Amino acid sequence: MLPAVVVLVIFFPTLSSATSRIPLGSKLTAAKGNHWVSANGRFALGFFNLSDRPDRYGVGIQFNSPSIPASERTVVWAAGADVSVGVNSYLLLTEAGELVLFDSSEGIIAWTSNTSHSAVSSGELLDDGNFVLVNKNHGIVWQSFDTPSDTLLPGQILTSSQTLRAAGRNSVASYYTFSIDADGRMKLRWETNVTYWKTEAPHAEPPFVAMFTNDGSLQLLDRSLTPVWSTFGDDHGDSSVVFRFIRLDVDGNLRMYSLTRRSSSWTSVWQALQNQCDVFATCGLHGLCFFNTSSMASCKCPFGEAPGSSSTCLAPYRKNCGHGATMVILKHTFLYGVYPPEEASTRVSMEECRRSCLKDPYCTSATSTNDGEAWCLMKRTPFITGYQDPSLSSLSFVKICLDPVAVILPGSRSRSSSPSPPSSPASGAPRPLCTSCLAAAASAAFFALFLIQLGLAVWFMRRRRRAAETSRASLKLRVGSVGLIPLSLSEIRSLSSDFKHRLGPNTYRGVLPDKKAVVIRELKDLAESSETVDGRHFQRWISILGVVHHRNLAKLEGYCCKSERRFLVYESAKNGSVDRWRTDPRLSRKLTWDRRMEICRGVARALSYLHLECREFISHGNLSWSNVLLDGDMEAKVTDYGLCALRRRGSGGAAEEDVARFGEMVLMLVTGKEPCSVYEEWAKGLAEDVVDSAMGGRMDPQEAERALRVAFWCIQPDERLRPAMGEVAKVLDGSLPVDPPPPPPAQHQQLECPTVVPF
Repeated sequence: MLPAVVVLVIFFPTLSSATSRIPLGSKLTAAKGNHWVSANGRFALGFFNLSDRPDRYGVGIQFNSPSIPASERTVVWAAGADVSVGVNSYLLLTEAGELVLFDSSEGIIAWTSNTSHSAVSSGELLDDGNFVLVNKNHGIVWQSFDTPSDTLLPGQILTSSQTLRAAGRNSVASYYTFSIDADGRMKLRWETNVTYWKTEAPHAEPPFVAMFTNDGSLQLLDRSLTPVWSTFGDDHGDSSVVFRFIRLDVDGNLRMYSLTRRSSSWTSVWQALQNQCDVFATCGLHGLCFFNTSSMASCKCPFGEAPGSSSTCLAPYRKNCGHGATMVILKHTFLYGVYPPEEASTRVSMEECRRSCLKDPYCTSATSTNDGEAWCLMKRTPFITGYQDPSLSSLSFVKICLDPVAVILPGSRSRSSSPSPPSSPASGAPRPLCTSCLAAAASAAFFALFLIQLGLAVWFMRRRRRAAETSRASLKLRVGSVGLIPLSLSEIRSLSSDFKHRLGPNTYRGVLPDKKAVVIRELKDLAESSETVDGRHFQRWISILGVVHHRNLAKLEGYCCKSERRFLVYESAKNGSVDRWRTDPRLSRKLTWDRRMEICRGVARALSYLHLECREFISHGNLSWSNVLLDGDMEAKVTDYGLCALRRRGSGGAAEEDVARFGEMVLMLVTGKEPCSVYEEWAKGLAEDVVDSAMGGRMDPQEAERALRVAFWCIQPDERLRPAMGEVAKVLDGSLPVDPPPPPPAQHQQLECPTVVPF
């Protein structure tokens, strides 16, 4: 925290008598287009049209000087960032001292300053473009500078708890953000995992703040407000400059703009990345950035465009290719460390790089640097985005599925490409028939067809050989129609060494004949149900669980339904349960912030899949950290899903129950304690104050705030307020914003810690 006296100087200036006062009860309407104007006339607060939706309006502060053309009066702050309202909407400074934006089209309050209990006496738009609400002593209790949108004005401070977010396209929130971390590094990020520009950490005392100065420099200040890093615009110190601002633009680049007395438009005088192609996802998630003949950054879709779209590129690869895969070479191309950043670096040759990616079922693309170092960067993500330029020596390889029906030969156009018009040697002259060309084309087509047939033959032979080897190795194991192994009780005894290695209640370690480790779970209470003794309900539900496949779900390998006893056989996970890591003081220190968040994201994705993407709705019904396992890569594997449904007909529970339990689990993993009273602690201060101390303070404050908010939404007593797991997964990924949650019942009372009964 900054020293108190400094905070007062920076954030709470006393208002001068020259400012124009906005009394309580004042109102602005979108239809009338009225404004509140600063005393110097340079800024105005009011409604503005959204460029992509003429019938919708935003509320914000924009330049208002007569010397700036109307088309150049840029919006520098917007209420609620991307909030939009209808034409009959209004902004009201209520008698209770709260700034309220009412959306007439929806009949709801779209945004509020939440200051009804702060003794606000009036509002002011200051000469520096900061809108403030003040008390009777002229002290500022709320200000727009504390909630920046995408812009910094001269004199404005950006703290480590604040973020600039680029405006979105088509009224959709942007993924690009600019922020400062606790170590003083300024960062440009896409979502929460990809940092594509950052400054070095300064050797100075935190906390740090960024400031945009009146003379055109962006500075990082330490605890004593001493500049420890600076960058300057091209017109730094130029007295002819009248207006300046810094904005995180829609394209993800941070730029400084100036307007002089002689000019009538804004000029960019500095930008964080000189090469726009270095901005992550400049061309979406499957496009390549390049510079055209006008030296402007442009985009191309190497694998075609989505039907009916001029900007969405098709993905090159889908997982589990039915007919095998091959690698396409992209010359002079570097693929970025894409999202999520799962990149393996090895020092191998270009050809070995290609082969390694082709063999790895999880690898989707790779880049060989080919600059004397021979580095191979393998990606495990469906997103293919990067930079292409003749000066680059790197080669990239992209995995695509083989299609035995319609194969696009190298050099041919994609279906989405439009053919170029034919050229002729002379106007009106027929093109001469090239016999040798036809012969070469026919030979090439025949050779390509031969290679395809040969490849398919080899593939079928290998598949048949593998099937035969599996059959010989399995002997007594028989794969059922749903891909599961039906086992007898004697085989279960054999696999588990007669239940010798006990892992927990009714749970044992086992080994399949192919040496694959498994977990064997006995469902004891099923024997007491007359409905399931004959196995009909059990068999039906097993047929549903047998086709469930997700990277964050422990795969069901087999089952036993040949006696009065019932067993399920799951794939094993090397590192045991999350509960073991969470409760062990030594292991909990190894659960870093990034690992904890990825575990939460994995479980959210798994539950979303069970609820929404299976052929029949599946509720987990008994979710806890004891039945979330960690594999060798510390990736979450949810097990015991759908077991409640084996005890009764139907899906075994409601989605809302899973959502509530997941929220409680997130609170446990983030804070290191049971969810009782966590809300009360969090509401008193910042998110980092309640995270697990075992991490030693190493965490992402924004991610923590987002995780805690969505967790409190999940555990709302009113089930109608709980989000769907698909929404929860997007919030944890950073692709969906989340509002502050309401307090528990009876205002801040302690949450009840649930009692979890093992299945």
